[in-house]
Amino acid sequence: MYKWILLSCLFVIPTSYASDPKGHDEQTGLIIDTGYELVKGNCTVCHSAKIIVQNRLSRESWLASIRWMQETQGLWPLSVNEKPILDYLEKNYGPTTVGRRANLPAALLPVGSK
Repeated sequence: MYKWILLSCLFVIPTSYASDPKGHDEQTGLIIDTGYELVKGNCTVCHSAKIIVQNRLSRESWLASIRWMQETQGLWPLSVNEKPILDYLEKNYGPTTVGRRANLPAALLPVGSK
């Protein structure tokens, strides 16, 4: 019985990852979408994609970040690639209105921390 459960888990777990609707690049973790190849090719040359994934910036802030990298870090001019890169970043790594989880209700907080 236990062997059957273990074997069934081996087949269920990988399919749950495969059913990811957006899809993520295995190498970088970036969301696969229009413009992703440009981001991967221009951004991950100098830094990890984790920097992109962990930030949730507005289009203006992504542009300011690009300008800073161009002025201080040696990032080359992106020319015609700049707009599709910003489109991708804005769509997939823009600000969210929800954090990791909702705040705990006051009734569940320790006494004196309200």
